[in-house]
Amino acid sequence: MTHMTTTLASSGTNLTPIGVCLSIFVPICAAAAVIVWSYLRLQRHRADAVAMASYRKLAEEAVANMTELRAEMTKLAEHVSVVEQLMRDVG
Repeated sequence: MTHMTTTLASSGTNLTPIGVCLSIFVPICAAAAVIVWSYLRLQRHRADAVAMASYRKLAEEAVANMTELRAEMTKLAEHVSVVEQLMRDVG
């Protein structure tokens, strides 16, 4: 083990500054990556919420249109039955 320490010392490599830099910058970079990932995920959820709101509005409009259509179809069926009765009476 002393041979390895002597080799590192003799080559002039001091690992302490590298270790300090890594122990500072690696957590900072990891935290920045997590923050960016969380922000992008939040934006995706917001976009999904907006899309769901527009789908909900579209569904409500479709239900309202279907209700109107059913009312008009009922009126039309009444008119057709009246016309059929007239044709039976005439024919």
